[in-house]
Amino acid sequence: MNPINNAHVARPGLAVVEIAAADDATAFAVQQLLGAHCAIAPADRTAREPGAPGVRLRCFLDLHQEPDV
Repeated sequence: MNPINNAHVARPGLAVVEIAAADDATAFAVQQLLGAHCAIAPADRTAREPGAPGVRLRCFLDLHQEPDV
């Protein structure tokens, strides 16, 4: 995954969340739960690190905006 840059956390209320899960379905379910509580820029795919178990997914949150429901 690419590094987190200053723009991702430029002000209070912005956050980067990296989800580690056993499989894609679990990672996307957690992302969906987050999206129900705040505005997110969702990921559309997971990443796998060779030799490491499970998958990772990174999404970006904005606590100042309402979620898209």
